[in-house]
Amino acid sequence: MLLTAVSCRSPKLAVADEQMQRGEYFDAARTYRAVYNKTPRNERLLRGEIAWKMAQCHDKLGQSARAAAAYHNAIRYGYPDSTAALRLARSLHADGKYAAALKAYDEFLALAPDNHEALTGRDGAASALAGKVARTRYKVVNAKIFNSRRSDFSPMIQGDILYFTTTNEKVTGDSKSEITGMKRGDVWMSRKNERGEWQRPEPVEGELNTEHDEGVVSFSPDGTSMFLTRAVRRPDADTRVSIWTSRRSDAKWSAPQMFEITSDTVSNHAHPAVSPSGDWLYFSSDMPGEGGRDLWRVNLRDRDGSLENLGPWINTPGDEVFPYCLTDSVIIFASDGHPGYGGLDLFRATMTRSGGWRVENMGQPVNSSADDFGITYFSPEREAGFFSSNRNDARGYDHIFSFELPDLKVFISGHVLDLDEEPVRGAMIRIVGDDGSNQKAVARDDGSFSFPLDRGVSYVMLAGAKGYLNAKQEFTSDIAEEDAEYNVDFLLASVNKPNIVENIFYDFDKATLRPESTAALDELVVMLRDNPNITIEMGSHTDRVGSDAYNDRLSERRAKSVVDYLIAAGISPDRLRYRGYGKSRPKTVTKRIAREYPQFPEGTVLDEEYVSTLDDDDREAADQINRRTEFEVLSTDYEVY
Repeated sequence: MLLTAVSCRSPKLAVADEQMQRGEYFDAARTYRAVYNKTPRNERLLRGEIAWKMAQCHDKLGQSARAAAAYHNAIRYGYPDSTAALRLARSLHADGKYAAALKAYDEFLALAPDNHEALTGRDGAASALAGKVARTRYKVVNAKIFNSRRSDFSPMIQGDILYFTTTNEKVTGDSKSEITGMKRGDVWMSRKNERGEWQRPEPVEGELNTEHDEGVVSFSPDGTSMFLTRAVRRPDADTRVSIWTSRRSDAKWSAPQMFEITSDTVSNHAHPAVSPSGDWLYFSSDMPGEGGRDLWRVNLRDRDGSLENLGPWINTPGDEVFPYCLTDSVIIFASDGHPGYGGLDLFRATMTRSGGWRVENMGQPVNSSADDFGITYFSPEREAGFFSSNRNDARGYDHIFSFELPDLKVFISGHVLDLDEEPVRGAMIRIVGDDGSNQKAVARDDGSFSFPLDRGVSYVMLAGAKGYLNAKQEFTSDIAEEDAEYNVDFLLASVNKPNIVENIFYDFDKATLRPESTAALDELVVMLRDNPNITIEMGSHTDRVGSDAYNDRLSERRAKSVVDYLIAAGISPDRLRYRGYGKSRPKTVTKRIAREYPQFPEGTVLDEEYVSTLDDDDREAADQINRRTEFEVLSTDYEVY
């Protein structure tokens, strides 16, 4: 069978192999597809080999769905490569087919249980399938004004100009890349107008763009020097990818000059990123390192002996590419070697004090199952900018997306009311946080107020108004990264009229406080502690049933029970008086009572004469309203020793 397969190899297959060897993946994939379709099904080994090579081309082009289908065919026809299941798993992973990817990863791990790439990939796919990979608050939108019908990628902000790489039909030169099937990339730009709006893109002026591939730019801190990637295609050699520099004169860029990093003429160097200080140039290279393409850096001020690999904290056996320096100690890069959603994901790396790096996946929706890479920020202080991705494009074409992490909207709002639940106009509310924050505001006419908050801060709030006692609230805002609005209402007791204390209950026909009264009594204790300069009288009232003498004695004992509780809680006896009013002070219906008991008009006095005219149910309701415990402020100048 093998002899038959070899004998059937066509000249066109040899052409495809040569195209692939030169990195001309688009052309090679088309040639392999033509050969595959003409190869008889009984030539299983040959069909498997062609499918395998075709899958690798689609892999290189970021066409994960096509790659997965081709890898599946290679396995179906018995292509003898031990990594076939792993390659299939990676393609399914990048296509967002997490369940199928897990199955393929497991099949490969059964043969190679310690394989780092498979273990990392499986971890990422399993997390994505279970929804464990963080979904962030970032807002991601297709930045349509920059995008053409071809690939547009690697945006870079420099002042009020956005530079990016494009392969649109208007770029320099007429030939198409054998690697991508599109025209070769140029550097284009978009400016902001006087209203801060991005304008339609145009080519960079000067001698920067040529018939070769140019793109993926970075700038010196003063913006006068550009570092860029150029891929030079030569008929007699493999495409060489290297870093070049250009200088700006007025608004034009000079013809680029090659930037020599090493004397190595075999390795490729790409994706330059200058640190904000201008000291370091970060880049991606296939020089021997951790495997695949690694991130490296070289000192721009003293290149001799300064070349260094960023090490295993960042670099993996996979590819690490497209670095971006947010600050001198924070870089963002793309990788398919760290656990993620599939394809290239964006990761944030923060330098530690020991010189290592702490790496975090930037989460959804910045990352997707597709390739996400080439990010730029408006500034280090603002979590917003642009990046590139081939999500939702079956052709594997890249497009530019905007991203922004909106400010958290965390508020506390509420109302300041009196004990009859009427607005207290002009009340002053102050809020103090344990982070040192201190805010104050005046309540609106309806008693409402609102304050912005920070997450995870403990606050103390105090509300007060002329003619009312102060009230205090304490709380801690949640640490969750999500918008939140807290609500708290302040009920202020009046200095000028009696204030009902709700939910104080006594045993029937006795002065003994029932256990369910504790919460209301404890709130009264807090109010007295928050207002240490007042003295009060506790007054108890009964309904119309029974003699005057009986009700006077019962209410007197009940008022004394409340005072005894307050004294036991630590309130000075000098600040407390008590009195039983029996049924001598029937309640006048307030707005609050009228809302709760609409059968009683506001202003109605619930005296014995009026109550006797009611039916049984309303009489019971009126009696319940009259049975109450109140306190009244006697003085506001008590001296605390």
